[in-house]
Amino acid sequence: MTIAGFDPSGGAGVLADIKTITAFGCYGVGAISGITFQNTLGVSGAQNESPMTIRQQIAPLFEDFEIAAIKTGMLPTAEIVLEVAELIRHRPVPVVVIDPVLRSTSGFELVDRDAVEALVTQLFPLASLVTPNRLEAEVISGVQIKNEPQGERAGEMILKTGVRAVLITGGDTESDSSVDLLIDEEGSTAFASEHIESKNTHGTGCTLASALACLMAQGRLLKDAIPVARDYIRRAILNAPGLGKGYGPLNHFPRGPNTRI
Repeated sequence: MTIAGFDPSGGAGVLADIKTITAFGCYGVGAISGITFQNTLGVSGAQNESPMTIRQQIAPLFEDFEIAAIKTGMLPTAEIVLEVAELIRHRPVPVVVIDPVLRSTSGFELVDRDAVEALVTQLFPLASLVTPNRLEAEVISGVQIKNEPQGERAGEMILKTGVRAVLITGGDTESDSSVDLLIDEEGSTAFASEHIESKNTHGTGCTLASALACLMAQGRLLKDAIPVARDYIRRAILNAPGLGKGYGPLNHFPRGPNTRI
């Protein structure tokens, strides 16, 4: 089950989640937390759902399906976060992956400050995994992340909220490599690959979290699931069709004799 925003252009949110869930051999159901007004050029606005409409979407799904995993994305208000947390407490599921979406790729603020606090205090303790990008991890932890030790410190701060594992994604950094940092009770593990310079990265955070939710629901250990999900994202970027004026053919990747696509 995905609980996230609706992106009419199909690049992120519930539509991207369902595409990914299907690609990983699972059956996806979903609830929409808010409707964004956007295309591939950017976001111009949003209309949030209410706690009541969230409940009316999710409760019948729990009654009809045995939910193997829940992935959440944009939860724009504290009231919505509290409603989702309450629903999960009453209907626990084996896997809960939280993608703490705070703003769009184009910089549009998607959640309010109270929602961030509710997310950390109410939903994180129910989560198997949270998947913030570097900027989201900085906001949540209060730690500026410029290097791996700072990333570890931020992850440790987020772990204190009660979540079982934190994956800080590093695809948005300006460097020759893309490093995702996993922090859990066993310590930290870095997953690195060559950085791809591309315009076709909208929705990659949504897609990664959905892929991990599917893999964990299928019984994969998190450390085994992360490389599989990362490779799926890599292939998606390299083979993106470039539809829409905001996307494009710009993909730069150092292709050597051992490069596989």
